[in-house]
Amino acid sequence: MAAAAEPQNPGTDPASTGTGPWRVALVTGSGRQRLGNHIARGLAADGHRVAVHYNRSSEAAMELVAELRAAGGTAEAFQADIRSVANIERLIASVVDKWGRLDVLVNTASVWKPIALESITEQDLQDQFDVDLKGTFFCSQLAGLQMVRQPEGGAIVNFGDWALERPYPQHSAYFAIKGAIPSLTRTLARELAERNPRVRVNCVLPGPVLLPPQTDAEEQAVLLRSTLVRQVDRPDSIVRAVRYLVSDDFITGVCLPVDGGRTIYAAGEDR
Repeated sequence: MAAAAEPQNPGTDPASTGTGPWRVALVTGSGRQRLGNHIARGLAADGHRVAVHYNRSSEAAMELVAELRAAGGTAEAFQADIRSVANIERLIASVVDKWGRLDVLVNTASVWKPIALESITEQDLQDQFDVDLKGTFFCSQLAGLQMVRQPEGGAIVNFGDWALERPYPQHSAYFAIKGAIPSLTRTLARELAERNPRVRVNCVLPGPVLLPPQTDAEEQAVLLRSTLVRQVDRPDSIVRAVRYLVSDDFITGVCLPVDGGRTIYAAGEDR
């Protein structure tokens, strides 16, 4: 749940005055040391009041909030299990109660683990669906309808995967679910703009932008060769992409690969 604090009156909170295009940002999955964590820092640096979402990673979430505050930013941690629509409703309501509005939603919460095709169970597929699709859908639905009520609108950024174009083994459940994110993005862009043309929805398709700590030199060399730009471990590129999609009010319904060229290139191909 949100850290204990009295809700501020939207009429007196600078975040609700409309003096800037984006004021309050919620980043799902930002409590963990993954992409959402980096994105939260980038949005805070741009002056957003940042809602750091977590499910079980409370300690890491509180550390990020403390870091953002120490840097002069405004941040709060909000707990929610986004597999539950009731939890999502509470999450969105808590953010709006705290700051009076919601201008940016970035959906980074995701399940990602290798499972052989032969070993995938009904529960594995359900877990993937509940977080990656159902969670993204209802976070976007509820946040988007809040943005519709705001004259300034808002921006939603979803997260897919570059490898929807060329899926790799051991992740068939993951790709089956993530494959719906581009369609969801385009659908929500249309639906929400019909209600308020200042509400936009876009999507980022990341490549090898954040390597696990246990990645060894050999594996990193393989990943380097898999990109056209011969670079990996670039979360800063994702942060810049999100900032761009949030700030440019003429872009909606776009799915942007940030993958070093992996979508169009397979290592070893010469034609």
